[in-house]
Amino acid sequence: MPAIVVIGAHWGDEGKGKIVDMLSQSADMVARFSGGDNAGHTVINHLGEFSLHQIPTGIFCPNATCVIGNGAVVNAETALRELELVEGLGIDVSRFHISDQAQLVLPYHLMLDGAEEAYRGDEAIGTTKRGIGPAYTDKVGRVGLRTGDLLDTDELAARLGRAVQTINIRLQGYGAKPASFPELFKLCQGYAQRLRLYIRPVGALLNEALAKGETVIFEGAQGTLLDLDFGTYPYVTSSSTTAQGVYTGAGIRPRALECVLGVFKAYTTRVGTGPMPTELLDETGELIRQRAKEFGTTTGRARRCGWFDAVAGRYSVDLNGMTAGALTRLDVLDDFPSVRVCVAYELDGRRIEHFPTNQATLDRCKPIYEELPGWLAPTPDLRQFDQLPQNARAYIRRLEELVGCEMRLISVGPRRDETIHAKPLL
Repeated sequence: MPAIVVIGAHWGDEGKGKIVDMLSQSADMVARFSGGDNAGHTVINHLGEFSLHQIPTGIFCPNATCVIGNGAVVNAETALRELELVEGLGIDVSRFHISDQAQLVLPYHLMLDGAEEAYRGDEAIGTTKRGIGPAYTDKVGRVGLRTGDLLDTDELAARLGRAVQTINIRLQGYGAKPASFPELFKLCQGYAQRLRLYIRPVGALLNEALAKGETVIFEGAQGTLLDLDFGTYPYVTSSSTTAQGVYTGAGIRPRALECVLGVFKAYTTRVGTGPMPTELLDETGELIRQRAKEFGTTTGRARRCGWFDAVAGRYSVDLNGMTAGALTRLDVLDDFPSVRVCVAYELDGRRIEHFPTNQATLDRCKPIYEELPGWLAPTPDLRQFDQLPQNARAYIRRLEELVGCEMRLISVGPRRDETIHAKPLL
């Protein structure tokens, strides 16, 4: 399994952390290629339960080198806190590296994020207020700081000085307190001292591993429908969350990927603002939320819950070129007498089977459901596909037909071993 990317098929929170953690057991490298500490990946292993926001979940696998690619943004405070956490568990952190081309998230980015959301009022995007959008804005505006800038004091001072001048103009426009260059420079010097050993050209490491035929897992953040270009704009994140983003976000050669693994939840969730056709604003939605503990890993916000959206799932499969699927949280639906799947939308009185990415259009879409019988039997102890109740198997097969992708992994619980390996990934 030389190169596998794990991609969220809907709006994130599909359970990618568990899947990456499981695949990492046989990996040589694990790489983050997009996003920042706005993404939380939960891992449960023999050491306990952990939520990592910056370091790849593969850090718990003793043989895997873990890297953050150039397409990600790095909050040094979060990275250092997580390094301290895992090192305290006896884990070797010398195999962790950060790309010298990755952008830094600095305190003024968090200030801007909060100010911008407050300014939007009722039209707020629903960001995590972790400064991710402003950091990517600075990247595109060519005033951002890279982790590599921390290694040269003169370059750091010059670039930070220019950045603070630009940032303070924006902060002033929102009536916010200006950023202090002396304070920030001292802070960045501290980051440089503590992160120096981890910063290096990560793209070269990844391409070298791929050339050797080593197994590399690329860990997606958020989900396809939050992609900056292809998601439900403007209610999206600020980076490329699709399989295409691996190439620019990790600096690897084209056509390196051999498996695009899409992670689907057995139902659909979303955090934050924006259209969600299958959202259930009733007792069923609340029941799913409580049974599955659907609350954000990063913010603690209650996730919006709904039935499986196969229209969105099919769009995600086609866009990413998914070669295999992983279905998670099947066990959450064990006690439902019947389950529904959205097979199409009704838009202004007509049936459509494509996913409109225009926010106003998607907002008018109503789900057209197909109802299937539930299985009313526990699944967490099952390890073979044929052991699943007949109705559970029928549900999975119907999802495969609708989205056009085989579910080769079936997760029936949060732990690594609570997984059914229906078919090989390759």
